[in-house]
Amino acid sequence: MTDSLHSYLDGPEGAGKVLAHARLLARLAGLFQEIAPPHLCQASSVANYKSGIVLIHASSGAVATKLRQMAPTLVDEFLQRGVECRGLQVKVQARARPAAARAAEQKPLSARTSQRLTALSDSLPAASSLRSALEHLLAHAAREE
Repeated sequence: MTDSLHSYLDGPEGAGKVLAHARLLARLAGLFQEIAPPHLCQASSVANYKSGIVLIHASSGAVATKLRQMAPTLVDEFLQRGVECRGLQVKVQARARPAAARAAEQKPLSARTSQRLTALSDSLPAASSLRSALEHLLAHAAREE
């Protein structure tokens, strides 16, 4: 079963070109990890290779700028490792944001805390913005029972 799958993927009628390109991209990604500084590797990745141009996606403009500055060095390193590389193209491609943090739970005010905030609010001048904020908090806060 696995032999027939490999022959199909490697064959001219199958996905041979796609598989070969995927292998090339995996090789380029490994080489990029070896030759680029670690802090830039963490914020970028090899995205494609076409007509001798290696396309790299950077997670920010600052990383892209640094990679563009290093492009001649990176091209030379790819050439020394046997990759036909005529140039390097860098594009900013924001990575997917991590899942949003869950909404904060509303924690109820204890009776003691509620009394103290009320006393503080009452002791402030009527035109005080702090008093208004405390009154709003007390009006909308959940209470412990």
